Amino acid sequence: MSQFEAIESAYQVFTQQFESLIISTVSEDRIPNASYAPFVMDGDRNIYIYVSGLSVHTNNLQAVPKASVLFIEDESKTQQIFARRRLNYECSASLLPRDTQSWIQVISNFESRFGNIIQMMRDLPDFRVFKLTPYGGRFVVGFGAAYEIDGNDLNRLIHLTGDSNK
Repeated sequence: MSQFEAIESAYQVFTQQFESLIISTVSEDRIPNASYAPFVMDGDRNIYIYVSGLSVHTNNLQAVPKASVLFIEDESKTQQIFARRRLNYECSASLLPRDTQSWIQVISNFESRFGNIIQMMRDLPDFRVFKLTPYGGRFVVGFGAAYEIDGNDLNRLIHLTGDSNK
């Protein structure tokens, strides 16, 4: 396996080590907010978050339906703090209507992953499911090892170099 194939393989499974993601949103007044949310992901790399309507990031997603999400290697596991392995996606956000077939499937996925707490949250009327659809991003594995994620094929990485032509 080539080095690039090994990096592509690491990218394919990187999100599997996380139960939550860091989410960055912006308000209608352009005030940024960083938070976190537990997530589930489907086979097309769509990310689903189940969040309270009382949270800042939920209000921001409703006003400006875009987000940046970050998955980042634990500091205790990194060899170099300046080069932590990380993956970010730029996403469009859409609210899944409650009690639709899609919503029920996603909630079932949350319950399978996170257990009985989802049953309790399911009855809370302020909780919402957002679908975050990636349209690009970056996977960084170390110094000089940054890869753009092809927006047309989220499984494809493009090695970034110092050249303006990529």
